[in-house]
Amino acid sequence: MSSESDKWGWKHVSVFGGFDKGSGTKRWKCNHCNVRYNGSYSRVRAHLLGFSGVGVKSCPAIDRSLKESFQILEEERVARKKKPDSGTGKNGKRVWTSRSSLTRISKEDVDEMLARFFFADGLRANIINSPYFQEMIKAVAAFGSGYEPLSMHDLCGSFLSKEKERIDKYMTLMKESWPHTGCTLLCIGRLHGMLGTFQVNIFVSSPRGLSFLKAVIVDNIDGPSNSLLGILGNTVMEVGPTNVVQIVTRLSHAAACSESYTLPEFPHIFLSPCSSHSVHILMEDIAKLDWIRPVVLCAKEIEKCITTFQNFFPRVFTQNVKGSSESLFARIAPSCCIVQKIHELKLAFQEVVVREEWKRWKLSIAQDVGSVEAAILGEDFWSRALVFLKICEPFIKLLAALNIDTDRCVMGDVHDWRVQAIDVVKSTGIDACLLNQLERLIENRWDVLFSPLHSAGYILNPKYFGRGQSKDKIIMKGWKTTLERYECESAVRRVLREQLSSYWRLEGSLGEEDAVDCRDKMDPVAWWENFGFEIPHLQTLAIKVLSQVSSVAMCEEIWQHNGNPCEDTTSGLGLGKWEDLVYVQNNLRIQGHKRDFQAHQQLRDMGLSSPAELKTKTVLCSSDR
Repeated sequence: MSSESDKWGWKHVSVFGGFDKGSGTKRWKCNHCNVRYNGSYSRVRAHLLGFSGVGVKSCPAIDRSLKESFQILEEERVARKKKPDSGTGKNGKRVWTSRSSLTRISKEDVDEMLARFFFADGLRANIINSPYFQEMIKAVAAFGSGYEPLSMHDLCGSFLSKEKERIDKYMTLMKESWPHTGCTLLCIGRLHGMLGTFQVNIFVSSPRGLSFLKAVIVDNIDGPSNSLLGILGNTVMEVGPTNVVQIVTRLSHAAACSESYTLPEFPHIFLSPCSSHSVHILMEDIAKLDWIRPVVLCAKEIEKCITTFQNFFPRVFTQNVKGSSESLFARIAPSCCIVQKIHELKLAFQEVVVREEWKRWKLSIAQDVGSVEAAILGEDFWSRALVFLKICEPFIKLLAALNIDTDRCVMGDVHDWRVQAIDVVKSTGIDACLLNQLERLIENRWDVLFSPLHSAGYILNPKYFGRGQSKDKIIMKGWKTTLERYECESAVRRVLREQLSSYWRLEGSLGEEDAVDCRDKMDPVAWWENFGFEIPHLQTLAIKVLSQVSSVAMCEEIWQHNGNPCEDTTSGLGLGKWEDLVYVQNNLRIQGHKRDFQAHQQLRDMGLSSPAELKTKTVLCSSDR
């Protein structure tokens, strides 16, 4: 019998545990399509390889090249099981034979031709970093020298249709969950100045994952808002009005005011701003408070002064003061970024300003740098800077969660980090008047910047049970708004309020030992599915609220990072082909990003920090076998 470590399929599923100790039957979820099954390894293998007759469906998210890779792994596993020493040389290395009698070419020759292709195509890094490029190279190498590339006609014809069908099947699996969990429409857009059109790109998010729905071209850029409302209305009908919980938008200046949108035919749907953008605005508002603004200005003066000094004495101070302006942190929290960078270099600055070189430079320049020097050597600036960074820390963590993980549902987390930020300020012992300024700012800006669904999420997420939500004015206002938008019947709203009281009082199954113990151990949606059956109206609302995401940041990253070459490629093929290619292209990008994210998680689990290290460790493990 093969060992568990030899069963390659376990690496492509997430195991939740076995039914019996030592049993091969486990609860598992496919990492590619997110569908859950119960069963042994034979079902895992059948799901990934597309076998029938064992009670599982073939995974729709696995394309042909990946399935071929799995088949090779399975053939090798079976071969090892039957004859462990077959196909190996003296040193345990696999002996490969060539399928062709043609003259071999060296790896150096292949590398030169590959490099020439990238140079001629503009050295676009996103191509060589694509997991699909790596799969293609391996597949061509495995086939041999007789492979003939596809023509453009084939690519945009039968193969495009086949890939679209595969993605459609994957989408069908996702759509099956929408009536239960609800979904969020995520809209991003930009103006094409040369074409005079506005392109809206619409994604759909649910616990099953993120997917690209369609791209729509708006020709009337003089009045895009009316056109966008029509697009949103048509998309809601396409997805299903009862399935859509909210619409999150982040569009260019041509239609930036999402809060002004109204969809009167769908009053229950929330039109929410992007949480990443809202947190960015809130953090910059905090940086403008009277007692924080001088800290930011002083940090900028220190940066400017030290940078000028470096130009005169580059060998005396070699640290990078500015940092990267292209980093995600610098873009979403510029004020916090500069203060943090200056604070990190505190000791280095204090060593510089007492050196002879600094004193000579200070005498040689026209401007007075005495205030900068006093700030560096004193403690007032550094203590105020530390308070500002502590306020920002919870929001920075929130932004990281919003911008990195496409499947992360953070409803409730936004309010939790707001509470954390206030608690941090209280712990510093600052003046009550200054604390009141911060609290008033957050309260006055909250309704404009954030959806009321965040309040409902903070109340209904079992992880935050007992946090005093009923006494928080911002949260209860958001909860009231949520009920009024979600349910038009006052009698049903009364039932929801009564059932919320039952939840808070731990009545029935909600107060049982397992329910209490699992509040912070289970996914919040799974918790409500298991323990909320005695209050079904609130259970349904909780599942739908806690299943939603609130940021379009990852959609923007996927779209902007890769560009959109489809318009040029299919300019002579018609609108239908362009739509199909954009649909396929963006869904493949999403699937590729998900695989990269899972690979990074694997890196962290293995204690590594780079893909190169992971590759090295994988090779070492293979040689050990």
